[in-house]
Amino acid sequence: MPDPAPRRPRVIAVAVQKGGTGKTTLVASLAVAAAQAGERVTAFDTDPQGSLSAWGTLRTAPEPATDRLRPWEFAQFAPILEQLGERGRTLVVVDTPGSSIGGVAAILRLADLVLVPIRPSRLDLMAALPTIEVLADQGMRDRLALVLNQCPPAPSPRTTLYAAQLDGLGVMAEPAILQRVDHQDAIALGRGVTEHAPLGLAAQEIRSLWSWIDRRIPPTGRG
Repeated sequence: MPDPAPRRPRVIAVAVQKGGTGKTTLVASLAVAAAQAGERVTAFDTDPQGSLSAWGTLRTAPEPATDRLRPWEFAQFAPILEQLGERGRTLVVVDTPGSSIGGVAAILRLADLVLVPIRPSRLDLMAALPTIEVLADQGMRDRLALVLNQCPPAPSPRTTLYAAQLDGLGVMAEPAILQRVDHQDAIALGRGVTEHAPLGLAAQEIRSLWSWIDRRIPPTGRG
């Protein structure tokens, strides 16, 4: 009997057409939390700013692996995933540019989940609407999840209000991620927050978010 074909890794893309939402920090910590949970993770940086790649150069741990995807490689994302599956990688996390998502459409179409981080402000909510609309128009509403990111640590009626408004736009990931200094300290040291302060509240939130994602997407991906 021939050996079964290798499973292609599951794919999470983090995307929003706005900078300053904490996207790269979220990608880095999710990739680390998933690796700690047993996934073999490759985190791809598609943003010209290269912030995730810079974070990767600070690391000494072998997992997660980090790599760049240049614009001319986006159309080759499917065979890249096949190659990663053959190498035993089980999860890919993609950090996308904080600009038009049209350039990474080929990647988003292959994602099992597109996570849209939004800070709890009216400006951020309005800035995220084009991303949500584009993804919905491309038939990806069922693979779209919104996450409130960089929320104030203290309870706020404003955060509750925006969470309610976002709930009407799509599936809300759980939990919301609060703005805690551990996130900034971890990224500056080339770590995920679950490595930097494993017993802290920020680490608990990231682990819970990874668990929510892990339950939501199929174990073998879409391919």
